[in-house]
Amino acid sequence: MDDRGGGSFVAVRRISQGLERGNTCHSTSAEVVAGSAAWLGRGLSCVCAQRRESDARPSFDLTPAQEECLQTLQNRIDIAYDNSIPEHQEALRALWNVAFPEEELRGLISEQWKEMGWQGKDPSTDFRGGGFISLENLLFFARNFPKSFQDLLRKQEGDRSLWEYPFAVAGVNITFMLIQMLDLEAVKPRTLVGATFLKFLAENDSAFDLLYCITFKLMDREWLAMHASYMDFNTVMKATRRQLEKELLMEDISRLEELPSYDLLDQ
Repeated sequence: MDDRGGGSFVAVRRISQGLERGNTCHSTSAEVVAGSAAWLGRGLSCVCAQRRESDARPSFDLTPAQEECLQTLQNRIDIAYDNSIPEHQEALRALWNVAFPEEELRGLISEQWKEMGWQGKDPSTDFRGGGFISLENLLFFARNFPKSFQDLLRKQEGDRSLWEYPFAVAGVNITFMLIQMLDLEAVKPRTLVGATFLKFLAENDSAFDLLYCITFKLMDREWLAMHASYMDFNTVMKATRRQLEKELLMEDISRLEELPSYDLLDQ
């Protein structure tokens, strides 16, 4: 995750309702409009990776199980998306197939990808901020919570903005934000929220993917509550992070499924 340079964003203008297409570790029909602000890299890190006074805390000791789970997750985070690797190509095709099962993908480089909310015809250029794990997160979401995934992809819930956030790029941003919020690239967590998350991870090796799904739905709820448009995306992400941190630190929460925002998910 070293390449975090800025880039352009893509806003999606809504035209009509409905998108007619067919170990120890336990929417819409749309036109795409290019802009000048950055959704990834520096444009995101200034929102999600900023340091606060409360972050300057001593590291928390981990159990052997937590250390192993953290290392496994860090290994996933370190994998960059590489479009020359067959496994990565197949994962990208799989994402298309679960998103639009009724439409055949014409190629890994295709204008079709813009319909999912990628910035251009080659999604691999958008993975710089999140790596291969951001693709794995999207796939986990689609396979485990297909209704929520489709609702967000097609913007089927709520009073939507004329200019909506691009689904796929927003998903990569969420992966990046969670990595920063949970301090997952550190040897040991340096924040209470990061240490708390590792307790969940030691019990469920899919905890990061599950938290991603919760966060995506929470972000969309904040988006709708703020009546946000694409220029408000950073503000929405800040509000999402604050709410997520608050819920992770609630008393008597022993599983991610007990977080209040988990109830936003529909399978």
